[in-house]
Amino acid sequence: MSKIAIVTDSNSGISQKEAKEMGIFVLPMPFLINGKEYLDGVDLLPEQFYEFLKEDADVATSQPSPDSVMKLWEEVLKEYDEIVHIPMSSGLSGSCQTAMMLADDYDGKVQVVNNQRVSITQIASIADAQKLIAAGKTAAEVKGVLEKEALQSSIYVTVTTLKYLKKGGRITPAAAALGTMLRLKPVLQIHGEKLDAFAKVRTMNAAKRTMIDAIRSDLENRFAGQEMRLDVAHTNNKEAALEFVKELEAEFLGYQVQRVDELSLSVACHIGDGCLAVACSRVVEV
Repeated sequence: MSKIAIVTDSNSGISQKEAKEMGIFVLPMPFLINGKEYLDGVDLLPEQFYEFLKEDADVATSQPSPDSVMKLWEEVLKEYDEIVHIPMSSGLSGSCQTAMMLADDYDGKVQVVNNQRVSITQIASIADAQKLIAAGKTAAEVKGVLEKEALQSSIYVTVTTLKYLKKGGRITPAAAALGTMLRLKPVLQIHGEKLDAFAKVRTMNAAKRTMIDAIRSDLENRFAGQEMRLDVAHTNNKEAALEFVKELEAEFLGYQVQRVDELSLSVACHIGDGCLAVACSRVVEV
């Protein structure tokens, strides 16, 4: 049986330290901050990143060079026979297409999964991949299952400031000014390739209620009768995230939130700090 490695990128939100504990490999994503390149999780940690945001630094995401991708794969293939590479959704970054193109030169040893996930749902895909590999699936079979499951998840995010959505061009300056004046807190949805507006509310409590109702609708309708997992994430807002976990577990008896994570910096770059998120993902059958 082939020895199969899982490679992902730091858009998953998994740190280099945790990757070692999980037995996987994480490709650090580059950021350009005030014209200088930093690598996520290597010389750019969340606390530093949020300091840069607070200072209103010029922050932009980038994608790894082809050379850095191949260098990691070749290092991993010294110890493993095959790789399942799980990058960020192709609709949110060009790094997935780049990896797919590079994999053509590896004679099927590298299987790049385009399963439309990011951050906490990307982590759910990694958990599914680990389970499939343990059950004896090949790298190609794991890729097939994960891509079939691509859209069987949702993330709902509440944003505390419109500043970064405006800065990234996702809303107009006029809309941002009006929203700030009315103290609106948008709830966004990440599903597949898109970050979309889901609702607009005025308080954090109303935003949490909106996210809870959205998850309830998913569990009772879209995913009725299926095994699901819930995860919570935040941007520099851990205390509120832990409190949100208690609220979710009280609302959804029988569910235990699997993980509480920082949203990946690539997402935080566009929404700022203070955010809360909840995700549901279908658990794959083996």
